Amino acid sequence: MTYYIYHIPGKKIGVTRNLQERVTNQQGYEEGEYDILMKSDDISYISKQELVLQKAFGYKVDRQSYEMLTPNNKEMKINITEQTTTFPCPINKLKGQLMDNKGLRWMTEHGEFMITDNTIKWILSNVKTSMYDDQRSYVYNKAFARYYDNNDAYSSNGTLADAHAREQHPDPYDGKTIAGGLMNDRLYDKDEYECCDKDNPCTCKSQFDLIREWADERGLYEHGDPKTQALKLVEEVGEIARAVLKDDIDEVIDGIGDAVVVLTNLAELHDVSIEECIASAYGVISKRTGKMVNGTFKKD
Repeated sequence: MTYYIYHIPGKKIGVTRNLQERVTNQQGYEEGEYDILMKSDDISYISKQELVLQKAFGYKVDRQSYEMLTPNNKEMKINITEQTTTFPCPINKLKGQLMDNKGLRWMTEHGEFMITDNTIKWILSNVKTSMYDDQRSYVYNKAFARYYDNNDAYSSNGTLADAHAREQHPDPYDGKTIAGGLMNDRLYDKDEYECCDKDNPCTCKSQFDLIREWADERGLYEHGDPKTQALKLVEEVGEIARAVLKDDIDEVIDGIGDAVVVLTNLAELHDVSIEECIASAYGVISKRTGKMVNGTFKKD
């Protein structure tokens, strides 16, 4: 069996056994839009080289190698794509399958997931039946990642696997963050919010302040490029539009939050604040008159 290391310039480096299915069908990149960096029949060799190349090109380095993912998924045969994790059973049989596979881990574009008592509850509350096969069910990876951001996902029944998970994922803020899609990046200062004086909100940092602090700590304002942020905004707006068409409220919330983060940083890179931009826009629309036509406000 041949394994390929593929490179989507500016996006990622990954491994697959089927370029057509993984890169073209699932991720939408045709031949000519990606490069094959290496191929081998040795899964151990190709897995190690993937991590080396990810680091060399400056991409996010996978926590688990491709080789380690393969045996993990043999028993339950989970299918992982960029957008979803699909389980090989209908929803009415999923709970038993999950209970039998507690401790199972898998990697996605949005981070590492694990089956525990708490994540089983989330999966069962958010799982959907596959439109292609009613004997399969799936969850959205990005929404699952946001659950990890906002909950103690590793709490379970005291297994060694759960203890290891907590050790590997320490959480000084009880797993709380402000926005989804920013997994493991702490935008939320718990003490800052708990001590807020509701009658005097100016004593607290706004979420825009926290976003700016987060971006500044990572060098985005010193080394960032407004053009890159503008392109990222287009990407986020596309995700919002897709979520609206699917009537997926979780993804709508996630997309709007991510777009606000990008807009905050884009404003800062132009030496203005997001608050100034909003005030300027409101100063115009507050005086605007018009009427609703076919679901859209038409100004006079």
